[in-house]
Amino acid sequence: MMEKIIRWCDRITQIFGFLAGFMMLIGLSLVIMEVILRSVFNKTLYITEEYSGYLMVAITFMALAYTLKEKGHIRMTFLHGLVKGRARIVLDMYSYLIGFVFFAIITGTTYNFFWDAVVTQSRSMQISSTYLAVPQFFMPLGCFVITLQFLAEFLRSVMVLRSGAVIEQPVESNTLGR
Repeated sequence: MMEKIIRWCDRITQIFGFLAGFMMLIGLSLVIMEVILRSVFNKTLYITEEYSGYLMVAITFMALAYTLKEKGHIRMTFLHGLVKGRARIVLDMYSYLIGFVFFAIITGTTYNFFWDAVVTQSRSMQISSTYLAVPQFFMPLGCFVITLQFLAEFLRSVMVLRSGAVIEQPVESNTLGR
């Protein structure tokens, strides 16, 4: 059962990582089109700055879970250097549990923010008059997916503890990168 939940969460996370990359390409294309239009034709799209901002927020929230899965977030490894084996896994489980609770709360908060835009039919003050619930939708969605990924990481640690096959992994280096 746990393996199924982990695979399901990992699959969703992969899809969201792909979507974040796709949104990055859309934002890049939008900026390139704006540059070409301004420099060659002396025209503008009028929406580039606004929609690039919306896309940056969407990319950030959509990629949170993928970054967690790939262990790409900034990590404090001081305690990992002090503990080994099962104690390190328990420390990770505690961290995943805190992350799960934190992002469950953030998911609810961002959902309320999104729902307020739906109820009030909020629109941007820009020339596009964008319905703000659409870009705001990506905040609770991304937070929900990272909440699921924290659950998957926690369950993965539980499975390692249950199996008894605790493999000693080196502590991440202090240099940049992994």
